[in-house]
Amino acid sequence: MKQFKRTSTKQIGQLLIEKGALSHDQLNLALAKQKEMGGLLGEVLVEMNFVTERDIAQVLTSQYGFPYLPLANYEIDDEVIKSVPENICRQFCLIPIDKIGKSLTLAMSNPLNIQAAEDVEILTGCTIQTFVSTTTEIKQSIEKYYKTD
Repeated sequence: MKQFKRTSTKQIGQLLIEKGALSHDQLNLALAKQKEMGGLLGEVLVEMNFVTERDIAQVLTSQYGFPYLPLANYEIDDEVIKSVPENICRQFCLIPIDKIGKSLTLAMSNPLNIQAAEDVEILTGCTIQTFVSTTTEIKQSIEKYYKTD
């Protein structure tokens, strides 16, 4: 699994401000809360209702070059779903979306979680390609595809 290289040197907060999705005051409040409580800045910003999950996904796309994939209308083959156990999907907030040969494509809410991608790589024996989706979209897809009858 490779390390990710930024395509933009700007921080997530600065990109959100430039996009017009966030004010400097909101960023400062979120940074203070993150310092106090911990966690990822993107999650703090969403929790504080300053930005949407989609804003964060799009900024990750511009910051690291990950493609963004909205999952709402995406159909995933049952064989692809079976390649990654439900507990792994829930633990890392990811879902397999496509498999061609030994290449498995994942949608992840946090594509920078190298450990999650490496674990899926070891588990499946596949090389991993990563797309960004929102936490909500991934959780909805997990519910849809891993439902027990």
